[in-house]
Amino acid sequence: MNNDATLIDIWRGDFLESQHRGHIVICGAGGEIIASWGDPNAVILPRSSCKILQALPLVASGAAPQAGLTSTHLALACASHQGANIHTQPVLDWLQALGKSNDDLRCGPQMPNDIPARDGLIKADISPCRYHNNCSGKHCGFLTLSQHLAAGPEYHQIDHPVQQAVLSAFEEVTGETSPGFGIDGCSAPNHACTIAGLAQSMAFVANAAEGAGGFQDAAFQLRTAVMAHPELVAGETRACTELMRAAPGVALKTGAEAVYTAIVPSRGFGVAVKMTDGAFRASEAVISALLIRMGLLNSQHPAAQTRLGPIKNWDGLVTGRSDVNSEFGLLTHKI
Repeated sequence: MNNDATLIDIWRGDFLESQHRGHIVICGAGGEIIASWGDPNAVILPRSSCKILQALPLVASGAAPQAGLTSTHLALACASHQGANIHTQPVLDWLQALGKSNDDLRCGPQMPNDIPARDGLIKADISPCRYHNNCSGKHCGFLTLSQHLAAGPEYHQIDHPVQQAVLSAFEEVTGETSPGFGIDGCSAPNHACTIAGLAQSMAFVANAAEGAGGFQDAAFQLRTAVMAHPELVAGETRACTELMRAAPGVALKTGAEAVYTAIVPSRGFGVAVKMTDGAFRASEAVISALLIRMGLLNSQHPAAQTRLGPIKNWDGLVTGRSDVNSEFGLLTHKI
């Protein structure tokens, strides 16, 4: 991944301790690149940052309204959740409504990241289930679409009608032919694209109009659901949830290996971030800085300070700082 840019410097006292390099692309309503740092043509796996794209066929096919899905279901279909009760109970209810069970999910069992839920399983000596998986909402969406298409149970396979529908939607809104795919942590295919293509797809979602039909109407419904339910998209203490609460009207989604996307309907912007080293602290800081730069996030808000404020040790002493590189115009001041 060549031609990346130094985006963040990590200082401890007077010593430059670490640097994070990566790529950023911001696209406008027509898919044009408004600003970029690094290489817009770098090819990446978007990982979970593109879940809203993977859910487009669920809505556009008519499967979602036929199944009576609400905004809660649509938000969970786009989520990487914590496995808290507010996440898992709706998933279980969704499975029951489909006439399905935990065993019909093709994502693996995962210990919840939500501390009360995790501790509850440990204390009861209960193993985690597939519905605890952070992608279980997405997989319920796949199951719903598969049932609508009268397709087979292995909905996660690349040649399954569900995944072919996902690929078709992904290529249409990124404006690219995907060069290939990797298998994600939840066992579903994850299609590659350029960072510019990912940003373009998020701009498509940002500008999607209600009632326009097809993927536009689907994108509008999914975007609206995500912004209405930030607590379902991630969970308490998570950057997606905290930053969406702090910057209302913006949809955010992180992905493994430090990919981040933002959908900004008020500006018609789509944003894609990829940190070369896969560090979440870097991707969260960069997306926070971009929101501040666009006037959408108060730099003094606790959600911003968590990602961009002074670095403290366990005793609360300030030991360093994270400087978002002003050379690239992200921030006009240093932390």
